[in-house]
Amino acid sequence: MSLINSILLQADPVEAVEKISVLTLATKGGWVMIVLVCLLILALYISIERYLVLNHALKDDSTNFMNNIREYVHKGDVDGARTLAKSTNTSIGRMVAKGLSRLGRPLSDIQTAVENEGKLEVAKLEKGVSLVATVASLGPMIGFLGTVTGMVKAFQDMAHAGNNIDIQLLSTGIYEAMVTTIGGLIVGIVAYFLYNLLVSRINKVVMELEVRSMQFMDLLHEPA
Repeated sequence: MSLINSILLQADPVEAVEKISVLTLATKGGWVMIVLVCLLILALYISIERYLVLNHALKDDSTNFMNNIREYVHKGDVDGARTLAKSTNTSIGRMVAKGLSRLGRPLSDIQTAVENEGKLEVAKLEKGVSLVATVASLGPMIGFLGTVTGMVKAFQDMAHAGNNIDIQLLSTGIYEAMVTTIGGLIVGIVAYFLYNLLVSRINKVVMELEVRSMQFMDLLHEPA
């Protein structure tokens, strides 16, 4: 019994330690944490907006669209094909519309026009994605900056305290150094994951555009 009582007495101080919430801990990071939170919000906003756009682009029923274009072209109704392409508010529709507008010219000119339009559509889809990559690189660097400023603050407190140094005096600077390091790493990891997620979706859309552009050029080579 004496052994159990001694263990319980040793555990009491541990249980009495005040628990600090995540929000309270984050506030100890100072102004650097405000910058990191703003960067995280920016990365999340761009990622969600781009993901919805890319998801919509991948859900477009491009197979039926290309079949309808093929029917119009085979019937000789080029105007109907152009109207359908222009009324389809998708990347593939705009790409096909550009190719149809070049009918009558050499096939090489048509293919160049389709490829250029495809590049423009990809550039539109990639809008803002580079900012997410920037946040992924900038987050850990700003966190490291907070680490340095926190340690400088701790050493300044030590210098001002002279011989009366205690852990309470150093806690502010050490908290700032450690919290900003964790915050910077979290922002960098989240932004890096979101960036790679967007890149994978963009690659799928690019592949879909390439497939449909080849189908369109094959359609022009088919006998009437």
